[in-house]
Amino acid sequence: MESYVNIVRQLGAWADGDPALLAEERVRGFFLHLKLERGWSSKSLRQARASLTAFYAGMLGHGEWRVFGEVKTKDVLKLPSVLTREEVRAVLGAVREPRFRVPLRLIYECGLRLGEGLRVEVADIHRERLRLHVHLAKGGKDRMVPLSPLMVEELTWWWRQHRNARFLFPAIGNNVKSARRVGAVAHGACLAERMKAAQTPLSESALQQAFRVAHRESGVKTRATIHTLRHSYATHLLEEGVNIRYVSQYLGHATLEQTLVYTHLTAVSEAQTQAALVRMSEQARR
Repeated sequence: MESYVNIVRQLGAWADGDPALLAEERVRGFFLHLKLERGWSSKSLRQARASLTAFYAGMLGHGEWRVFGEVKTKDVLKLPSVLTREEVRAVLGAVREPRFRVPLRLIYECGLRLGEGLRVEVADIHRERLRLHVHLAKGGKDRMVPLSPLMVEELTWWWRQHRNARFLFPAIGNNVKSARRVGAVAHGACLAERMKAAQTPLSESALQQAFRVAHRESGVKTRATIHTLRHSYATHLLEEGVNIRYVSQYLGHATLEQTLVYTHLTAVSEAQTQAALVRMSEQARR
């Protein structure tokens, strides 16, 4: 609803008038403005079309307007940026503070979205089953994601540093600068106490900033954000031969088609295909 209202508001600002009083031709000009001057993507144009259709056809009764049927969009497949395993190691190795490094490593090793990683709670870690329970992910769905024993050990170690009763990656609150004046040991104890008492998880902006700094200091040239770790997870699993259906489930994709994009990014997929073709050719000639 907020997005729909915002688009109508943008139309009014562009036309410098009340959107309800605009003629169809003026609305058509707005769509051209969004496409040609603002460079809106197909997805954004579809949302604008849905918003203005609801406003003009649904609310104002202009069902005869043809402009909404004239707005055609076509998605262009853009391959996501992916880090190699060496680049992942370099970037994560450049993260100095464990409170940032551990959640980033978990995001990579479980293919999590940023918010999913930061909202992980202590009870979500199933140590015996080596599973992570991801709650209310995109689309309101839960899912179970495999954990490596090394990741479980690292998560356990990290929790023991703060022992927050709920969050695995708690915030540290304010007044951190003043705490630094009392020395490194006392500073560490102060942070642990703050994290233990925290009522909220670490903020997304704080982790994003830590990743940007680490990426810059690592010397890795490939453009990357925290979400790139999720793309890299999927690609590396496929390179290891994990069935694409499992990868799709771990990522929480609604359809298998969403996961197929990663098959274009695997470094070994074509080599595997060539090897398979050689075996098939040899067997057919025996």
